[in-house]
Amino acid sequence: MTQSMNRRAILAALPAVGLAACSTDEINSVLGSVIGGADGLPGRAGLSGAEAAAGIRAALENGVGSAIAQVGRSNGYFGDPTIRIPLPGTLGDIRDRLARFGLSGSLDNLELQLNRGAETAAPQARSIFVSAIKALSISDAIGIVQGGPTSATDYFQRETTGSLTDLFSPIMTSALQRAGAIQTFDNLVSRLDSIPLAPQLGADAKSDLINHGVKRGLSGLFTYIGEEEAAIRANPAKRTSEILRRVFG
Repeated sequence: MTQSMNRRAILAALPAVGLAACSTDEINSVLGSVIGGADGLPGRAGLSGAEAAAGIRAALENGVGSAIAQVGRSNGYFGDPTIRIPLPGTLGDIRDRLARFGLSGSLDNLELQLNRGAETAAPQARSIFVSAIKALSISDAIGIVQGGPTSATDYFQRETTGSLTDLFSPIMTSALQRAGAIQTFDNLVSRLDSIPLAPQLGADAKSDLINHGVKRGLSGLFTYIGEEEAAIRANPAKRTSEILRRVFG
């Protein structure tokens, strides 16, 4: 059986092996057999499981650092058309209608404050990202190394979205309150009741606004984490450490 066939057999058997019962050396040997070897993945010969996991962690850390630096600053969201957070459905429709009459100023300001909330919240999510990086398993590392251009980011998104949403929501609410967005929203609702063309907002519109800001804020973060990962895989100049060059070379 060739080395390539051996690696495929090992990978197929991994779910049944029970990695938790293996020693660290045995796990590293398995992972090294899958991702190492001169014939299958050039540039990765002799790469151990521990080194592979370290490389994936380094890639994630780089991606997180770059993403937070990109979005967690003034105009990080609002000034970026790729991730700028628009007003959600009903409010966006109202703003568009009022804009025809030059009356959309308050809603324009609300959109600005929504983006400012995300810019404030993003840097505070770093601890959850770091915890997810440390929790990276051997089987996760195998899938990431052999996966597509954003497979590490996809793992990240699966593992952290719930915790990040729990963290982001009160931060976003607090940021919007400090910026005056909640008061602006309440004032708008009371004023729009008297405008015939404005649809009914509903009692849960404020919660929808915050949830929308959180969802789009996290989406913006993952957008830039994914871009950084794809760049590390595709561009040798982005592999700024030896372990990144060995894993993604």
